[in-house]
Amino acid sequence: MEYNLAVSIDKASGFCFGVVYAIDMAEDILDQEPYLYCLGDIVHNDEEVKRLTKKGLRIIDHDDLCLLQGEKVLIRAHGEAPSTYELALKNGLTLIDASCPVVLKLQNRIKTSYDENEQILIFGKHGHAEVIGLQGQTNGNAIVFQDIAELDNIELPSRFTLYSQTTKSTDKFYAIKDELLRRGYDVNANDTICRQVSNRYSDLEKFVQHYDKIVFVSGKKSSNGKVLFDVCKKFNPASYFISNLEDLDKSWFKPNDKVGICGATSTPMWLMEQVKAQLQEY
Repeated sequence: MEYNLAVSIDKASGFCFGVVYAIDMAEDILDQEPYLYCLGDIVHNDEEVKRLTKKGLRIIDHDDLCLLQGEKVLIRAHGEAPSTYELALKNGLTLIDASCPVVLKLQNRIKTSYDENEQILIFGKHGHAEVIGLQGQTNGNAIVFQDIAELDNIELPSRFTLYSQTTKSTDKFYAIKDELLRRGYDVNANDTICRQVSNRYSDLEKFVQHYDKIVFVSGKKSSNGKVLFDVCKKFNPASYFISNLEDLDKSWFKPNDKVGICGATSTPMWLMEQVKAQLQEY
């Protein structure tokens, strides 16, 4: 049976400028040199990481970094803690810093707050690369939480400064701020969410309502992927999350369905194009 699907890709989806910057930097070096080390996945998308490792990108972790001497190492868009820069100096490493400007600005703001002896709370995902870099600005003293319930059993000071990981939901951030104010805390709240991410909420809300089915393409590790997929589901319940072509399921579709494809800020356009081609073969 031919499905004859009408498939469109969301023009506003795909890499944000921070990811484009990091990948362009990596590709420029790999055009000249046989390999380049990268501290952590350059982007939270396994398919794009596979493409770049074939070009010579070598993904390492912090334990590997300790063993390197005199090599070039790329710092990805998520940014790093000060300790990484100190280690690089000690080991004679050349850091190619592709930290996203939005993340760098946030790191500087958190460091300034910490230097002024403010108690800092960060709304962010535990263990996320960006959050580790942010907490590093405070020598690990900031309180990180991804859900307000985590704060129930913590003795908080009456006054503190609240920041957010750049890819979190703006709605959740303001709901947390309002709840903390309601509980009587003096909260200096800083909305540090990247507008390249948050502006996609309204774009996606409009996009998904024009289609029978939505295929959302994202790596499973992507924080903004989870947030943006929730937006898709909210405004079009017939939304499906996939990370690669193998995740597609024909049974999701009916003949002549209008299908919209969209993705996270870490989803490459070439992968969404592949998904479109596959759907058009049904």
